[in-house]
Amino acid sequence: MQNFEFYNPTRILFGKGMIAQINEQLLPEARVLVLYGGASAERSGTLAEVRTALGSRTFREFGGIEANPTYETLMKAVALVREEKLDFLLAVGGGSVMDGTKFVAAAVPYDGEPWDILVSKGEAAKKALPLGTVVTLPATGSEMNCLSVISRQSTGDKLLFSNPLIYPRFSVLDPMRTMSLPMKQVINGVVDSFVHVMEQYMTYPVDGMAQDRFSEGLLSSLIEIGPRITATPDDYDLRSNLMWVATLALNGLIGAGVPHDWTTHMIGHEITAKYHIDHARTLALVFPALLKVRRNEKRAKLLQYAARVWNLNAGTEDERIDAVIRKTEEFFENLGVPTHLSAYDIGAEGINDLVRQLEDHGMTHLGENGDVTLDVSRRILEAAA
Repeated sequence: MQNFEFYNPTRILFGKGMIAQINEQLLPEARVLVLYGGASAERSGTLAEVRTALGSRTFREFGGIEANPTYETLMKAVALVREEKLDFLLAVGGGSVMDGTKFVAAAVPYDGEPWDILVSKGEAAKKALPLGTVVTLPATGSEMNCLSVISRQSTGDKLLFSNPLIYPRFSVLDPMRTMSLPMKQVINGVVDSFVHVMEQYMTYPVDGMAQDRFSEGLLSSLIEIGPRITATPDDYDLRSNLMWVATLALNGLIGAGVPHDWTTHMIGHEITAKYHIDHARTLALVFPALLKVRRNEKRAKLLQYAARVWNLNAGTEDERIDAVIRKTEEFFENLGVPTHLSAYDIGAEGINDLVRQLEDHGMTHLGENGDVTLDVSRRILEAAA
């Protein structure tokens, strides 16, 4: 196992009615900005619960954060916080709202052009406002990590940054808040969480026994949850398990002491930036293709994944690897999530454009060993065609 540091300061408030506990997490004199996306937060009653929990505190609201949060929109929130002298941020929504709120938290006290925070991958940020979250869409794990992904409309960039200052102080996970979601978004959460786990698991063995078994348990849970949640969408226990699995998939625990490969996310970000395809659905396009192209580099973990997660033990090693890649594709496809670029009419010219974007953003040596060059990324995209 590799050396590691693990730190996660986020308090989790899980279960029905836990939004009311926000009152106990905030100082009486806190001046709060509530950030959210569209009208669903109002229609579902989530915002009403939040307002009640905030009580007599001074608070303002900022809506309209996009599914891929944009720098342009978020800078309006930054201006509001500065103008109103607000001192705590509360994100109400899914990963996009939480990511956007994290950027606002870092941008408000930043003395300079806030885009530099993103360009520097977060290193430029030396201070941040405190924040909390109320999760309405389980998918990204943003409620318990220090990561954020922001887009810029004017340039077509989509960049990730991280900084320990943007860990949420607390996060409310009430599975009832997910009941009104469109099933497409629920399934996106299953896929996003699945790939998050795989990008910390599907590399090479380092004898991280706890991490591997934990990851395999999360993967097995998602494989069970996916088809069941479409059949019984009102099952509270399924919603609860999906919500907690999504958090555990990217809170740092399963990734401690093991190598990571975030190639799928980096290529997926470029697909979303250019074609505006849902983030999770870009991951389903890239990940099975990556397994096909990188099967030799990932051979040992593919065989382990085949045996422990899918119970594939018969046949030669190559036959088992073929079978488990096919099983992974079928898992996504059976959830109604395409695994080929042709489903979105993306052809050879589109692949050329995506490779150019990767080059422009410095994504020239990805993967657990830094050997996913632009040529390898091209082969992955071609395999996804």
